[in-house]
Amino acid sequence: MYMQVFQGHVADEQRLRDCLDQWTRDVRPDATGYLGATWGFSDDGTFVAMVRFDSEESARRNSERPEQGRWWAEAEQCFDGEVTFMDCPDVSEWLGGPSNKAGYVQVMEGHSPDIDRLRAIMNEEGQRMHELRPEIIGGTLARYGDDGYIEAVYFTSEAEAREHERLQIPASWKPAMDEERRLMGDVRYLDLHRPLAMS
Repeated sequence: MYMQVFQGHVADEQRLRDCLDQWTRDVRPDATGYLGATWGFSDDGTFVAMVRFDSEESARRNSERPEQGRWWAEAEQCFDGEVTFMDCPDVSEWLGGPSNKAGYVQVMEGHSPDIDRLRAIMNEEGQRMHELRPEIIGGTLARYGDDGYIEAVYFTSEAEAREHERLQIPASWKPAMDEERRLMGDVRYLDLHRPLAMS
């Protein structure tokens, strides 16, 4: 799996929403290798989109389509600054992966000294965490550059996520959780309160 991520501060949210509706209706149907996307707006006005393809070649072919270029020429006018793009050739899913049923998605962005170990911990702990916190229904971890990562965690609702984050974690989990926090480093959080996920 391959993921393209782009994000930026939005000047005109409604206009961008209209552009996204237009992409879904007119551009997406002919996107070769398209697997799904998750996007939304955070509290500070940042828009983030995570678009999944079956391969880098499919993603590149989609980016080169004239209709995709025309769509982006319109969409980028909705931002009031630089839009950052991240190409992620190494993507993994845990639990159910991205979910169209998610009512809340938390996106975490950072740099890790060992993304492979971070992924292993998430895979090992994912099912166990779901049993303790059933509102966690899936997640993705994508690598970009040498040590950058984008993680997205999908929840049934934000209310349940906030309630259950206060739960006491079993003492036996502490070593793995401490190691995970260390490997995640300094994290930037983007809370998508009304995400749109399309698979």
